[in-house]
Amino acid sequence: GLGKPTLVLREVTERPEGLTAGVLKLVGTNFDTILNESVRLLENPAAYDAMAKAANPFGDGHAGERIAQAIINFID
Repeated sequence: GLGKPTLVLREVTERPEGLTAGVLKLVGTNFDTILNESVRLLENPAAYDAMAKAANPFGDGHAGERIAQAIINFID
């Protein structure tokens, strides 16, 4: 992942794989819930680290570079 916990401020997400992997937490739009989850991550290093170190199910962030290189190789 990006190495940072991500709180999703929505009631639903189209990215359930992020929830399953532990890199995202769906917290909804309730102010108190958002505040409580934010404080929990800031005050609980174990909770923060668990999300920060979870494997990113969306890839490594370099797909665009690989695609561009594949296109260049194909054209050449």
